[in-house]
Amino acid sequence: MVDDSLGSLLVVAAHPDDELLGVGATVRRLVNEGATARALILAEGITSRSDHREEADPCELEALRHDALEASEVVGYRSVDFCGLPDNRMDQLDLLDVIKKVSLYVNRYKPTAIFTHHAGDLNIDHQIACRAVLTACRPVGDSGVRSIYAFETPSSTEWNYVYSSPFCPNVYFDVTNTLESKIEGMEKYRSESAVFPHPRSPEALRALGAYRGSNIGCSYAEAFMLLRDVR
Repeated sequence: MVDDSLGSLLVVAAHPDDELLGVGATVRRLVNEGATARALILAEGITSRSDHREEADPCELEALRHDALEASEVVGYRSVDFCGLPDNRMDQLDLLDVIKKVSLYVNRYKPTAIFTHHAGDLNIDHQIACRAVLTACRPVGDSGVRSIYAFETPSSTEWNYVYSSPFCPNVYFDVTNTLESKIEGMEKYRSESAVFPHPRSPEALRALGAYRGSNIGCSYAEAFMLLRDVR
């Protein structure tokens, strides 16, 4: 039976595939237990691979969104919303504009729990996503968000060598029965999947899951930092 504070989840991810990399197996487990999960993807993805954003191929962007929707079905998201903010350029936006995007969907879906990026990630969009969530979910008024969790994102969290904000997990979900759904979902991302030893490869994702599982005595786990919990 899912914890009542996790009955309605919103995953706020910076880019397409982050919503699987950081929390995909946990989402599948919680949905299996009766939770409702939705994903909000802030930035468009892939346009930073071009010298100029406008040079990106619109067909590739559309294909990426299609892959995100295909992946969402594997791990059990009820919906995926795309904000289309500039990829790896969110630091060029006013933070308030990003906060308003997050606030719009928090008010629309009224989640009881939110999962988002770790504030100390290497990727600047991840950092901004976390700041925007914390600001949008200030515990004032009739805010229904009871819990906020930060997840680790392979190929970003572990690549930051600024140790003032390390990822120190204090919440673990046993995903022994659902890790393969995360792997299967990632395989839907034709432009984002990778081969070993890249951190996004199936082998590396299983290795991370096994390591986090060893932290708590199970076969596979996903780890989080609890940023806020109201009981």
